[in-house]
Amino acid sequence: MSKPPLQLVISQTRLAVVTETWPPEINGVAHTISHLVNGLRLRGGYHLQLVRPRQGGDDKACREDGFQEYLVTGLTLPFYKEVRLGFPQYHALQRLWKKQRPDIVQIVTEGPLGYSAMKAAKKLGIPVISDFHTNFDQYSRYYRLSGFFNLAKRYLRHVHNQTLVTLVPTRELQQQLTASGYTKLGILERGIDTVQFNPARRSHALRSRLGIRPEQLLVTLVSRMAQEKNLDLAFVAFRAIQQHVPDARFLLVGDGPERKRLQEAYPDGLFVGMQTGSALAEHYASGDVFLYPSTSETFGNVVLEAMASGLPVVTFDYAAAHEYLRYGQNGMAVPLDDNAAFVQASVQLALAPALRQAQGLAARDTALTLSWTKVVERLHQTLQTLLHEVRP
Repeated sequence: MSKPPLQLVISQTRLAVVTETWPPEINGVAHTISHLVNGLRLRGGYHLQLVRPRQGGDDKACREDGFQEYLVTGLTLPFYKEVRLGFPQYHALQRLWKKQRPDIVQIVTEGPLGYSAMKAAKKLGIPVISDFHTNFDQYSRYYRLSGFFNLAKRYLRHVHNQTLVTLVPTRELQQQLTASGYTKLGILERGIDTVQFNPARRSHALRSRLGIRPEQLLVTLVSRMAQEKNLDLAFVAFRAIQQHVPDARFLLVGDGPERKRLQEAYPDGLFVGMQTGSALAEHYASGDVFLYPSTSETFGNVVLEAMASGLPVVTFDYAAAHEYLRYGQNGMAVPLDDNAAFVQASVQLALAPALRQAQGLAARDTALTLSWTKVVERLHQTLQTLLHEVRP
């Protein structure tokens, strides 16, 4: 009698992702981790458990095939309402993971929730990886809390050095953290949705609603409005542009603790608040040049979003810009902290329509090479390599 055919058994990797921010919250960390989680769900081969703070009284945990959410209590920082933290869950996560043991845990944020999750996983012998998203070296310049930030830097190094690998978005950041005593670092790039962020989203109707004529120069900025974003420099650059192009206008998309002050200081700015989805994409593509003066980025997703939208970008040469912008070719990345060069590059683009067009086209071509699918596959390979190394 013939033998029955062999059955191919495809096992799923059980991945627990712990994060203190998640959409609909709008920030770079939530944006990145949602793309990675949803990318792994579409890819298949994973059972995903998302551990995050509850975002409101009506927030319900999602439970679908291959995906479940575990919601915990959190709090909002009173002095920075856009930032949330999750309360420690050491014992609760131990109980949860004894019943539903993950193969590996990914710590996205290093707050009380993330730290307690790391300790719970290590207590149970579950391998842990982490992500690095916060550049405290630069934050301390704006908040005058150098003692606090020095303590925070030591805490972050302590947390990340206990994990199998800390994932960072650029080689530049990898080198900086290595010099600061981080011992196990890997690179996980960022992608961009070039369907959503697309020059075809340019909207004459939107420009008309903003009071912008077809030939009028519209300078654009998309950012969380906080001290560490260095937004006053963008207005210095815009005032310099106005000296040569008097009817230029400045569109600012975003919200945050600095918005009220900025609106009072610069009443001629077009402040439109937070935008999402297709509306955000239209605001990008409807501009003519993009200014981004932040000096505190770990990566800077908005740089890629502007590039994908076909905008020439003026920014500083670090983080995402250092990886993907080439001065004078697909944007204007000037030396970090060289404010005069930032202003000069902004004026140069404002006065050169042909240069703006050429750089915008080149920026779009660069963005087309940056796929979230490739990034998700890189994360998958990293996870499987680590699991192979730690399994007996």
